[in-house]
Amino acid sequence: MATTNDIKKGSVLDLEGQLWNVTDFQHVKPGKGGAFVRTTLKNVVTGKVVDRTFNAGTKIDFATVDRRDFQYLYQDADGYVFMDLTDYDQLTVPASIVGDAANFMLENQTVLIAVNEGNPLYIELPASVVLLVTHTDPGLQGDRSSAGTKPATLETGYEIQVPLYLESNTKVKVDTRDGSFLGRVND
Repeated sequence: MATTNDIKKGSVLDLEGQLWNVTDFQHVKPGKGGAFVRTTLKNVVTGKVVDRTFNAGTKIDFATVDRRDFQYLYQDADGYVFMDLTDYDQLTVPASIVGDAANFMLENQTVLIAVNEGNPLYIELPASVVLLVTHTDPGLQGDRSSAGTKPATLETGYEIQVPLYLESNTKVKVDTRDGSFLGRVND
């Protein structure tokens, strides 16, 4: 069994039957009293973030989480189907775990999936993706330099706000964390 001295960023702890990802930690040795480890933990399933302090040397359980590259194949009634790029096995991930990532995934795109004991925990997309604008209203003459925005539908069906000058059939770079427009992509 491991101790708090083994905690690192990115490690996953099994606390009271729930998996928590260590997003930040700090070993503290005060002048008086015993040392302790201050951590910031994020629940792998719910995304809840908590601060937790452990006494130095306390025994804790680490969960084995395998993070591998998968290729998104298609969506069916059971969820989203991915193929493991190492052994070509297919994995069906429920829509509840995919969440908002579905707004930015195209077929044959590579994503990172964290798996614990054969169960998918979460999906990580690249920080940004390039998608095609399938529909947006035409811009008006004189709208080229103003800072206004208008809605645009992407090829995944997701709607974002884009500058007024942007037209349909334009490739754009989109931030996968918040769905914001990052810029136009020239081929």
